[in-house]
Amino acid sequence: MSEHKHGEMDTTAQEAAFNGFITWVKNGSIVCILILVVLAIFGA
Repeated sequence: MSEHKHGEMDTTAQEAAFNGFITWVKNGSIVCILILVVLAIFGA
């Protein structure tokens, strides 16, 4: 078994997945806030 060497792992795929997750959470939060604002304005 090889020795672990800190900092040698390729994390490109993990970083892309994390950035995608953050984008979805951010956009989802914005949509939820907009829905709440529209409901508050029009009193549904």
